[in-house]
Amino acid sequence: MDSLNSQTSEYNGRLVFFVTRVSTTIPIPDATVQVYSQEAPDNLLYTLITNSSGQTEAVTLPTPPLSYSLNADSPQPFSQYRFIIVAEGYEPLTINGSELLADETSIQPAALVPIRFGTGAGTINIPIHTLVGDYPSKTPEAEIKPEAETGEIVLSRVVIPETIIVHDGVPNDSTAPNYYVPYRDYIKNVVSSEIFPTWPESTIYANTLVIMSFTLNRVYTEWYWNQ
Repeated sequence: MDSLNSQTSEYNGRLVFFVTRVSTTIPIPDATVQVYSQEAPDNLLYTLITNSSGQTEAVTLPTPPLSYSLNADSPQPFSQYRFIIVAEGYEPLTINGSELLADETSIQPAALVPIRFGTGAGTINIPIHTLVGDYPSKTPEAEIKPEAETGEIVLSRVVIPETIIVHDGVPNDSTAPNYYVPYRDYIKNVVSSEIFPTWPESTIYANTLVIMSFTLNRVYTEWYWNQ
C-alpha cells in the first residue's frame, strides 16, 4: 500500500477493497485504487494496490460520530467517498458515493471489465441510503390479495430461489430492464440499503428476517399470480 495521506479523526471507519474480474470471483492483483472524499473529489487521500487475492490493506477514514446512526433526528451519519480503480488489461472503474460509518469496516467490491470487451470506462453511482435520502413513498398495496380462481399453492417447505428478478423501474414501465440478482446478494444489498450496521445485533437480525420474509412472499405470490 502506498499511503499518501493518513486520515484520522475522533471518529473513523475502516475501508478494504476487493477487486475482481466482472461476473467471476477471479481476483485482480496489482490493481491501483485511488480514494477521494466525495465532498472534495480532486483531493487524493490514498493510493492503494491490491495483493494476490485482489484485496487492499485496510485504510482509516474520518466519519461522523457513531451516535448519529442511532438517532433518527441526527445529521447524516456516514461520510461518502469516491474511488477510481485501474488495472492493466481492464477498463477503469469509478465508484461515487460509497458510505462509511464510524467504528465499522466496509468491504468495497469492484468488478472490472476486460478491455477486449470494448465497454469503455465504467461509472457506478451509489444512491444515498434510504434512511437519509428523499425517496418516493412505497406504492400502496392491499393487505389481503385476491386468490386466483385455481387457488394458491402452499409449499410444504421453504424454498430459497437461486436468483431474484429486479425490475429497474416503476412496476408498469415495460421498457425498464430486468436484472437477475443472486438471492444472497439481493438480501445483502437490501439490508445494507435499509439499516445501519451500527445498530444493535438483535435489531439487525430482526430487520434481516423481515426483509427475507417479505422477499420470499413477493417471489412466490407474484409467481402464482402469473401462472
